[in-house]
Amino acid sequence: MTATPTTIEHLDRGPLDKHELAALVAADIPDGAFVNLGIGQPTTVADHLAPEQGVVLHTENGMLGMGRAAVGDEVDPDLINAGKVPVIETPGASYFHHADSFAMMRGGHLDVCVLGAFQVSKGGDLANWHTGAPDAIPAVGGAMDLAIGAKDVFVMMSLFTRDGASKLVESCTYPLTGRACVSRVYTDHAVIEVGTAGAQVLSTYGISLAQLRERTGLALA
Repeated sequence: MTATPTTIEHLDRGPLDKHELAALVAADIPDGAFVNLGIGQPTTVADHLAPEQGVVLHTENGMLGMGRAAVGDEVDPDLINAGKVPVIETPGASYFHHADSFAMMRGGHLDVCVLGAFQVSKGGDLANWHTGAPDAIPAVGGAMDLAIGAKDVFVMMSLFTRDGASKLVESCTYPLTGRACVSRVYTDHAVIEVGTAGAQVLSTYGISLAQLRERTGLALA
């Protein structure tokens, strides 16, 4: 099979590093959107949002108007994101109770959230809080609230584990965070739309669509 007309293969670049991937996600966030960035790699998206995009970042620990990561003299230990990383505030930033923050998340007030994941199914199921291993420490946080509360859920992750297994799967084997909630997956090797219609590869980086199908074992369109 050959690449579909909608798949753009970038064979001369990739896999993407975390900064290139964060920039890719940032560029796809709609102007003026209210956005939550999950703990870990997704928080780096804040460093690549242009002021003219008008994106307003929300944190589950109670802040609206979060900016990029703080550096040098900007660091204020009392001004952090949900991952406890020091950040700056943007003009008009506001602060509120933790419960109010979760009400925003659960009430459908967020346009986009960007989360990490252990697994994502081609139908958009998300598993990102527990591997199911007996010695693993579960970490729910606000992921379940975000997964069902945000209008669009983007996942940002490496496509393969250290053992070479695909994190994009036919169906998740880890405990689910949410069902059919993910709309798009951003990885170091490809950007993929997922949902009821299956997995549609929008672009690849350093790998062809045919190679991607072979490595994931999925019938990718």
